[in-house]
Amino acid sequence: MLRQAVILVGGLGTRLGERTKTAPKPMLHIGGRPFLDTLIDELVRYDLFDQILLLAGHKAESIRARYEGAVRGRACLTVSLEQTPLGTGGALLHARELLQDRFLLLNGDSFFDFNILDLISRAGSSLVHMALRADVAGDRYGRVVLDNGMIRAFIAPGQGAAGPVNAGIYVIDRSIITEIKQLPASLEQDVFPALAARGAMSGTAYRGYFIDIGIPEDFARADSELNARLRRPAVFFDRDGVLNHDSGYTFEPNKLQWIEGAREAVKAVNDAGYFAFVVTNQSGVARGFYQESHVQALHRWMADEMAVIGAHIDAFEYCPDHPDGTVERYRRVSKRRKPAPGMITDLMARFPVNTADSLLIGDKEGDLQAARAAGVLGYLFSGGNLEVFVKRHLPIRPDSKPK
Repeated sequence: MLRQAVILVGGLGTRLGERTKTAPKPMLHIGGRPFLDTLIDELVRYDLFDQILLLAGHKAESIRARYEGAVRGRACLTVSLEQTPLGTGGALLHARELLQDRFLLLNGDSFFDFNILDLISRAGSSLVHMALRADVAGDRYGRVVLDNGMIRAFIAPGQGAAGPVNAGIYVIDRSIITEIKQLPASLEQDVFPALAARGAMSGTAYRGYFIDIGIPEDFARADSELNARLRRPAVFFDRDGVLNHDSGYTFEPNKLQWIEGAREAVKAVNDAGYFAFVVTNQSGVARGFYQESHVQALHRWMADEMAVIGAHIDAFEYCPDHPDGTVERYRRVSKRRKPAPGMITDLMARFPVNTADSLLIGDKEGDLQAARAAGVLGYLFSGGNLEVFVKRHLPIRPDSKPK
């Protein structure tokens, strides 16, 4: 499983004028915070990456001071500093000892709202698998010729061509650094065209929200609209009886049985551009049948199983309490235990959730009561294929699904 994400944050940003004379472009504030913080938080959502490596050049010390050694979620942050500008390819070559065999690479100047795990799951054996933004108008961006999933050629900006846009997000095999023969080197100009000519590059086109902050007009647009775009509807899944069969106090991975279509249902939610959350009562902790560490380990295992098909849960919430518990510290009435809405409202406080368009899927009346108390629509799942059930009730956001 791919565990490293790498972000290119070394560009000079000359088109932004005075703004980048004192700060690197990804550190400029968009929506009230450094743009790079938003990119990192989006990666952390997937709970997949153990390391996020920042390839820093221009004004790199400010990046190192803020991020070196920081921990976000399960990811440790590391910074590689260039002493002189080396280009995007040169930045990889310079950091070659820090690169894992296969990694996700992002352009630190742009934001693309799509399911990154879908891209990873489709990468196959291609040396580079590229995320593409479909249906972009205008001549500002370079485009690609995409043929049956393979990238055949690149078209420079301003050529009036059709075709999807290079969105600056790639799954990359570390071996491509052998393609870099001299410095400085650009991936887009010196490496990728040769790989495409050899049939070593593939791509997938998506329709998620895309913005690049490289020119003043788009910088201003991102500043005014990005926060609103980050406010997403959510699907809250109950766990036992919805994602997995309720066999009674499930806590061991080898005994968990997925509901038919459960992982695919979560992926459908991800692909639609929604948050995906789990809210589950776990009174087995209060009753002494297992410990919180067992719940957390099971959720970690479930997340890894989902990632294999390109699905992820943004947060697992559980309530270990019960008023009749045998373990004293969990023997209590909790506002987080369904039918109370506490787990749902806690998630709404932590994430920018669009409540009006959110929904909960449960298998008991108490789940629906919690949904109503939190102000979201609830649906009762009584069995069958969960993917079919979810797609029946989930309005697909038209700008988020794969093309």
